[in-house]
Amino acid sequence: MPEPASLSENRPSMLARLMAGIAEHAPNVTAGPIDDEPTPDEPGHPEYHRRQRAEFAVNRWKTAVPYRYQDATATHPEVTAWADRAAVDYRDAGFLVLTGSIGTGKTHQAYGALRRIAEAGPRRFEMIATTAPDLYGRLRPGGSDKGTEHELKRLCRIPLLLLDDLGTEKLSEWTEEATYRLVNERYNECLPLIVTTNFLVRAATPGAPDLVTRLGDRLASRLAQTATVVHLDGPDLRRGLRSAG
Repeated sequence: MPEPASLSENRPSMLARLMAGIAEHAPNVTAGPIDDEPTPDEPGHPEYHRRQRAEFAVNRWKTAVPYRYQDATATHPEVTAWADRAAVDYRDAGFLVLTGSIGTGKTHQAYGALRRIAEAGPRRFEMIATTAPDLYGRLRPGGSDKGTEHELKRLCRIPLLLLDDLGTEKLSEWTEEATYRLVNERYNECLPLIVTTNFLVRAATPGAPDLVTRLGDRLASRLAQTATVVHLDGPDLRRGLRSAG
């Protein structure tokens, strides 16, 4: 039978009786602060959740990266600095354009930049990596099951996009327009874009081929205005690997 409310309210709680007993038998002992904050290995700690996000992001990165580039690591200081900005807030990163001759490691650095972002444990990690020829294959009528416009919107809105080997495609009015729509949309929405190309954005020698002459002034100006442009020099690394083998 429950006690009357007046009796239960007047009876000291178990905790109060325990504290009174401690005070009586150990009057010189005072309670200290209780450290109940989670450690980095426990849920609730920011580092624990960052590592969880990083593990998820790296797994997504691996599923999107060709086998040849599964060990890709960004080593160029400008590339790692760009990736670190993108990891904090990808809308502040701008574009990253990697130029250089064949075999200088542009694609390796590009995939490495995406991996570095994933390893930082961003709150959102979604990426698409494609070559320019494959891009136009997706965008041509019948190239996508859901249609050209749906595919273009997906490429425009994905948080991280790598466009490899820009400039190697066969030029046409259609490819120029499709590329401009993609770059311009990402430019307007402040979404990052990684581009690798064998061409300089603007050639040092007048009349030499560059992205301006390949893609047109309005597209090249978008790339140049918001891009971190990194030129990679050196011998053909692929040729060196073949020779070593």
